[in-house]
Amino acid sequence: MKTMMLTGIRDMEMHEVPMPELGGAADVLIRIRTVGVCGSDLHYYTQGRIGSQVVQYPFTVGHECAGTVEAVGPGVTRVRPGDRIAVEPSVSCGECDQCRIGRMHTCRRNRFLGCPGQLPGALSEFLVMPDHNCFPIRDETSFARGTISEPLAIGVYAVKLAALPPGARIGILGMGPIGMSVLLPALHAGHGPVYCTDRIEARLALAGAAGATYSGHIDQTDTTAEILDREPHGLDAVFECCGQQDALNQAVDLLKPGGTLMIIGIPETDRVSFPVDRMRRAEVRIQNVRRQVGCVEEALDLIEERKVDVDPMITHHVPFEQAKEAFDMVADYRDGVLKAMIAFG
Repeated sequence: MKTMMLTGIRDMEMHEVPMPELGGAADVLIRIRTVGVCGSDLHYYTQGRIGSQVVQYPFTVGHECAGTVEAVGPGVTRVRPGDRIAVEPSVSCGECDQCRIGRMHTCRRNRFLGCPGQLPGALSEFLVMPDHNCFPIRDETSFARGTISEPLAIGVYAVKLAALPPGARIGILGMGPIGMSVLLPALHAGHGPVYCTDRIEARLALAGAAGATYSGHIDQTDTTAEILDREPHGLDAVFECCGQQDALNQAVDLLKPGGTLMIIGIPETDRVSFPVDRMRRAEVRIQNVRRQVGCVEEALDLIEERKVDVDPMITHHVPFEQAKEAFDMVADYRDGVLKAMIAFG
């Protein structure tokens, strides 16, 4: 089969590799139809690493994906050949202390698609995953929508993890795919007003069209002052979705005493800092968000029941053979891209 592999910093080449085989009774062979370009993929593409996870070339990335079932092992019960499915990219062991208490996303032996040292990614014609990672999608649900259920599930999980009462006043800093994936379920959960910031006009416009109360350009206005002018007591929670130090600083400034900082963005640096005096005096809570747990079906329900509209997030479709162009476009923020989908013929 063909697979697109990272071969160096900002280098990517098509390779021929053996077809994956069903190795266990619960294995599912999937023909990949779409793969979304995620920010974590870009870290591997442009930096060659995320923290301690360092790429050994050549390596296949990609974890947001959907496809059709080609074959199944004898123990598979969730899907059958011909089914259209979305894929949960995190494979947990089901046996460690974390899995036993329902924290499969922090499994001690977790293996994740497209993560160095764990599993090869989804930028291949075929993929094998356990049946519990496969979620059927309706015939009328496009593969692109099925694929975007992965980042949307992270947003669903983040909103639930924040444990806010309906009507909470929240901020979302960074309106890329994850920021939008927080905005949509937050609005559906009844939160608001919602204040969003970014430095890309197209993303701010999309956030406003989706229902954000405020969309501010951080390079053109003092967004902190404008938000606090509207919310002088501060915000109940701020979701940091861009992995930038300036956004972390702004988040702390925007929070009310006892407010919650939800950290979702992945910084390119190994360390970040916080204004300790302000955080201590305001007793600001910090909650990191690690992927998602148990929210794929809820994300798919939001999509398939049209409770949220994810279509505006999907701005570009690029053929598999031109995957490098998609990665370059997203890495360079070109052409108003938000989510680029790589489509297989």
